[in-house]
This record gives sequence, structure tokens and C-alpha cells, in this order.
Amino acid sequence: MNFHRVLVTGGAGFIGSHLVRRLIDERRKVVVADDFSRGSVRNLLDLGVRMECPKVDLRDYGRALEVVEGAGVVYHLAARVGSVEYLHSSELAELRALQDNLVIDANVFRACVEAGVKKVIYASSVSVYPIDVQQKPGVVLSEDDLGYYNPDGGYGWAKLLGEMQLGWMKSMDVGIARIFNVYGECEPLDETAHVIPALMRKAILYPEEGFVVWGDGNQSRCLIYVSDCVEALTRLEKKASSSPIIVNIGSDQEVSIKTLAENIVRLSGKDIEMVFDPAKPTGPVSRTADISKAKALLGWQPRVSLVEGLRRTYLWAEKRLNT
Repeated sequence: MNFHRVLVTGGAGFIGSHLVRRLIDERRKVVVADDFSRGSVRNLLDLGVRMECPKVDLRDYGRALEVVEGAGVVYHLAARVGSVEYLHSSELAELRALQDNLVIDANVFRACVEAGVKKVIYASSVSVYPIDVQQKPGVVLSEDDLGYYNPDGGYGWAKLLGEMQLGWMKSMDVGIARIFNVYGECEPLDETAHVIPALMRKAILYPEEGFVVWGDGNQSRCLIYVSDCVEALTRLEKKASSSPIIVNIGSDQEVSIKTLAENIVRLSGKDIEMVFDPAKPTGPVSRTADISKAKALLGWQPRVSLVEGLRRTYLWAEKRLNT
């Protein structure tokens, strides 16, 4: 069987669509598996990708096996993802994040074993790290900080269990990317939006929509532009091994939400009144990536500055919301 195909699950999603564009530019034979939920059908078109992409529900094992067959490399990005409110606002939200992602991962991993896939690159998350550690300022997380298990809700548990499953799959090479806060074009702008697109949406629609910043603005994140994330994933593919390689993919620069909001207001060119709402859910107090392992192992570090990345993303968001 020819194993030259590269399968990208979640390939019409935010990071997935950029990864597909990159792999096509490298003249690789790419297959996309996606359920095209929440408007992701536009992402590949926005990035100039023209290809047939049938709708695939990876919670159906038969469909998962069908799309995995013949692939030599699988980038597994498909997951139930979203904002703090979307993933953690209720018992049902937590259960759905856990159960949907467990089923998706289990089906894809089993299909990879049965189909003889040679290499899997898994999009894990900062959410696997103990959430209690992230409730104080200035937290920097390294790959060695997983000394005990207390991940961030159902989503974090699902990603942690995904990593554990891959640890048993010795028949293939594995790379695990613990991805921190990624932003850029094609990120959802709806109710599932993360902090950057959510604030950009409010700025673009202001004053029809108020510019409310969740929390007091003192919580902090590290932020990485999507092209830098994709670069890291493709480098991780080259380093994957039968003993899974695990690296943080993020930035070592901490940015407060208040500073981020001020940058977005400046981009808008509007006279916006910022309102902070401490009653809204904000997630961890801080989480910044120790990327020394990625630098050493992959020869990688982020290249796009926050100012430039925000500018590119704002222009895209403005265009998408106005069309």
C-alpha cells in the first residue's frame, strides 16, 4: 500500500486549515477530515485551498478508519474546542468536552494502528497541566511540570488521556504538541471564540456591541501566531519517534489581557470605552510556556511579533465580519 498521503483531522478548523495550506505548498498529498462545524467551511477558501473535503464525523469509527486508510502520516487536530465558557460553563459542557474528545481520539488512534500508519502528530494542550498551579501570577510551564494530574476540566482530561494512549502505540512514531494560546486568521468569531477574536469582534462591532473585557485584565497568557504554530508542528513531524516526543508550542513572552485589549483598541482606530467585568469566567490567572525544549529539539522559536500578528488577524476579522 502507498503511504504517501498525509491526513489532517480537523483540517478545516483554525490551525488545521493553515497546516493544510502549508503541506500543500510543500507539494504533499493531503487529505482533510473535518465535520465542518461552526462555519469552518470558509477557512480553506480564505486560505486559497481548493480541494474536495467530505464531511466526516470522527465519532463514527467506520468513517475514521475509512479516512485513515492509506495515510502514512496523521496530524490529529480534530477536537471539541472553544472558549472558557464554551468548554467549562456547566456540568454538561465539561462532560461533552471530555466524552466527545475521548471518542474522537480513541477512534482515530485505533484506526491508525489498524491501518498501519507510520507517524502521528497529536495536538495536545496546555490544559493537561495542573490547573491549581496556574492560579497565581507569573506561572511558566515546562514539559516536566506534569508531576501529578489535575488538568483543566473535561477538555484537559481528554487531552491527557490522549497523550497516555499514544504512549502505548509503539508501532509508530509519535510527536505530541502541548499547544498554548494560538491566534490568527480563521479562528472562530462566534460564541466559542478565544480571547483575541472575541475582543476583536467587540472592537469591530463597537459601539453596537460593548467592549467588555472578561476579568480585571490582570490575568496573563502567552500568545503565538498561527504560522509559528504550524512551523513547529511540521518540525515535530520530522522528530517524532516510537518514544513520544512531547514539546510545548507557545511563547515565552507573558502578556496581560489588559495590554492585549489596549492593543486591539489601537488597531480599531476607534474611541472605545473598555469595561472590565470580574464576574465573568476568566480561566487561569496565568500560563506561559517554557519553550526551551522546542528550541533545542526542533530548532524552533516564534518569529511573528504580537504587534504584527494582531494586525494581520484584525484585518482578516474585519473582512470576515463585514462580508
